[in-house]
Parts: sequence; structure tokens; C-alpha cells
Amino acid sequence: MRSEPESAAAAFTRVGQDAVTYARRVAGTALARTEHHREENRELLKAYGRHRSAGGGEVTPSALRGAAQRFRTACGLPVPVEDPARSGPVVPPARPQTSDDEEDFSQLRILNRPT
Repeated sequence: MRSEPESAAAAFTRVGQDAVTYARRVAGTALARTEHHREENRELLKAYGRHRSAGGGEVTPSALRGAAQRFRTACGLPVPVEDPARSGPVVPPARPQTSDDEEDFSQLRILNRPT
């Protein structure tokens, strides 16, 4: 049994319906993923609150803190320094990034260069 070729209007309608179905599925997946992340964050906040209220010590392990400091130093980012007078780390101001090819591209210098 052979079916007749689909008309252009019917093909357009079918493709549109397929696109809408796909978009709804993707949106549903994204919403589910977002809700999952929110639930994880709620649980982490609760655990952090319990840790603080119990008078827990350092939240970040020292090995992880050291790895973070090495990474920030390697990337030229400011490294927080612990200040015993304050309750938390102090972040120094960011250093300006320097590069070897800093050139003056101002209009006056380009127009007045010798030829």
C-alpha cells in the first residue's frame, strides 16, 4: 500500500509540531535540572548552617584552600590573606594585567609616524 506524497502545507505543519514538541521536552529537562540544582543548594545551605551553629572549624579543607591559592597565583588573581583581627579573609585589590605587546595605538601617533 502506497501513500500519497505529503503536501507542502502538511509537511510544514508536521515539522512545526515536531519543533514545538522538541522545544517543550528540552524546556522540561532544563526546568528539572534547575530544580535539582536548587534542591542541592538548599541542602548545602542547611549543612553549612548546621556546621556554623555547631561551632565547626574550618569549612574549606586546608588542602583545597592551598590548591585554590596556587591556582589564583598562577592565573595572576588576587589571593585572599587571612586576617586574625577580622572574621574572614581579606582580598587584596586586583593587580593590573600587563602584556609584552602594550603599544600606543592613539590616532595622533599613527598619523605622525615617519614614512
